[in-house]
Amino acid sequence: QCNALSSSPSGFFSFSAKDMKHRLGFLLQKSDSCDYSSSQGKKEKISSSQRLSQEEVRKWAESLENLIHHDRGLAAFRAFLKSEYSEENIEFWVSCEEYKKTKSPAKLSPKARKIYDEFISVQATKEVNLDSCTREKTSHNMLEPTLSCFDEAQRKIFTLMEKDSYRRFLKSPYYLDLVSPPGAGCGPENCKRNHTHTLDCNSNIISQCA
Repeated sequence: QCNALSSSPSGFFSFSAKDMKHRLGFLLQKSDSCDYSSSQGKKEKISSSQRLSQEEVRKWAESLENLIHHDRGLAAFRAFLKSEYSEENIEFWVSCEEYKKTKSPAKLSPKARKIYDEFISVQATKEVNLDSCTREKTSHNMLEPTLSCFDEAQRKIFTLMEKDSYRRFLKSPYYLDLVSPPGAGCGPENCKRNHTHTLDCNSNIISQCA
């Protein structure tokens, strides 16, 4: 059985079991039921039909658009950004996407203010990295919020993620562990790379050789 943690010289991807549970729990489809064999004392893998297909995962490497417009791709990328302590970028992008779906004009102003205060203002708790011109323009848009008032800021953050964190994500265990071909060997030298994450009845991550 492989270890669920992967490490590097800098300890960049080293997490506690508790952290790994939160970071990787999204990787598999939710299972309505989970069989447990008391005689063998092992957690059973969920069926392959519930897993991500290799085709789905490989499409994530084609573009950031493909990745973050796929529910589990977005979840994987979000978990990776959390490991880098830069999750505010994807959270801002998601908030903007949700904001643009607002149907009631009366809700635009309070929703816009909430996003602005959380991600853009000087005292923002999750301030994103925007140039002064974009920040000033977005601030001006708050006077009369519209569905497009965050468009420029959202594009800037998307581009930032696309050129930086997205490229690192594709080289990280968060992606490589999912794109490894089925049946790949799992010897001592590559055990940490070639493994699949399974989900037990208590939503705990169990790492097993492919």
